[in-house]
Amino acid sequence: MNSIFAEIDKLQQEINKHRPLDKHLIAQIKEYFRIGLTYTSNALEGNSLTESETKVVIEDGITIGGKPMKDHYEAIGHSEAYDFMYNLSKAKAVTEKDITKLHHLFYYRIDEANAGVYRKVKAYITGSKYPLPLPEELPKLMKAFPAKLSKIRKQKHPVEFAALAHKELVFIHPFVDGNGRVSRLLMNTILMQEGYVVTIIPPVVRQDYISSLEKARGSNDKQFIELIAQMVKETQRDYLRLFK
Repeated sequence: MNSIFAEIDKLQQEINKHRPLDKHLIAQIKEYFRIGLTYTSNALEGNSLTESETKVVIEDGITIGGKPMKDHYEAIGHSEAYDFMYNLSKAKAVTEKDITKLHHLFYYRIDEANAGVYRKVKAYITGSKYPLPLPEELPKLMKAFPAKLSKIRKQKHPVEFAALAHKELVFIHPFVDGNGRVSRLLMNTILMQEGYVVTIIPPVVRQDYISSLEKARGSNDKQFIELIAQMVKETQRDYLRLFK
């Protein structure tokens, strides 16, 4: 696994050579990844909007005929949460309030009563054999979560840390819906805090992503960390292509 981290570090050095970027380019890159991350993260969860439709919904405020309103709300909400993620990237920590705010921004158009609020019902992940925490366990788990993140941050390579943060939040599964989206936003918050670029997990790897995450529920998270590292590497290459 160290070899892929070495490749990532080398690509990061190439990216850093182009920094600092001018404000115009920073704005362009932010918007480029806004659409890419919103489309892919929603598509992983079954949202029917295409990437071009996602762009139209977010940038032009136009509804797509024949597509559910929930899919539109997910696109707009994710875009709002993306802006908050960018604000968090200037810090070096993530708080419990930050995580609930990410969820609230993503979810309040869909279900305001449950937006940013821990679930009050039992939850199950379809196809998973592992149980999730009970509702009464969530406040304690989420209160302890930032300190756990801080400890992992000090011990692991930043990309491995981001992957583990994603994994841990998915396993707590604190919200009634949108846990995957918020976990990927958290992962990207951490990557940006550590100087890395926004990382996209395309729908084409959905099956590998889900199966490796399921394996990570047991004792083997190596495959999941490697998949995330590979996605970071691919996104770094995509980022470098913007300069050519």
